[in-house]
Amino acid sequence: MALSLTSDNVYKLYNIDLSKKIAGIAVLQQKQVKGQAYAEHPRLFDGLILAFMVNGSMKARIHFLEHELCAGQIAIVQPQLMIETLSMTENAEIISIGLSLDFITAFPMLHDFVMNNQIRWQPVLSIQAEEMTIKDELLSLIQKIYHKNQSPKKIEMLRHLVISLMSLIAESYTALADHNNPVKSRPHEIIDDFYLLISKYATQERSVYFYAEKLHLTPQYLSTFLKRKTGKSILQWIDYITLMHAKTLLKTTSLSIKQISNQLNFDEPSIFCRFFKRLSGTSPGVFRNRP
Repeated sequence: MALSLTSDNVYKLYNIDLSKKIAGIAVLQQKQVKGQAYAEHPRLFDGLILAFMVNGSMKARIHFLEHELCAGQIAIVQPQLMIETLSMTENAEIISIGLSLDFITAFPMLHDFVMNNQIRWQPVLSIQAEEMTIKDELLSLIQKIYHKNQSPKKIEMLRHLVISLMSLIAESYTALADHNNPVKSRPHEIIDDFYLLISKYATQERSVYFYAEKLHLTPQYLSTFLKRKTGKSILQWIDYITLMHAKTLLKTTSLSIKQISNQLNFDEPSIFCRFFKRLSGTSPGVFRNRP
């Protein structure tokens, strides 16, 4: 499990001014600092993420697969799909909008964004040049309204602007589908099913045979498939998910390191600490206290 973001704790984790808190919507602008390494935890959000690349570019892993996001493009990340930033250019600037499930369920036209396989496997979108200006103007208005002082109509204005922006994105996906409408393939099914299994069992089961058996595949085939499709072996993914679960517990709970070690099924806290430092380069205590 990655660093889990909710519409509530995102404000604390990203140091967003609580006075700007709006039910169901969070807006975050990030700029890369020249000469400073970009460090970001893999994360998943319990709602929908819209990421707008304003300047520069970035490489990210979304739902096990690597994608490149260039200036002007949009990444749409469905609920509970893992996203990890791999690299960013020095001039990178990105604006992210997080929409809670409560916000999404209140508007039927948004339901498709949660379940659509095309968005799931083609999360990076380029829109037509003539619509780029509309997108930029809507995004600018959303930021201005989001950061203005609280007012009786602030939430209503934001909702209308977000729905307009989402409608623009939906139109672009519809046009894209006319040319390329991907049907969920067998490789996609294997990745989805493996993701569900490893998210549930990574801290309990660390055997390749366990996951292969659950997926009705041979251990050799599953290991080779995952390495070829995702760049990581099955054992690397087990370590990866376990580490992300540990990071979530360290950052979002007050559990002691011993309690976290027990919860993650390590025999001894010392073994957990060595595991954590080997994969992250730092101790659990130092990671917990890092801003």
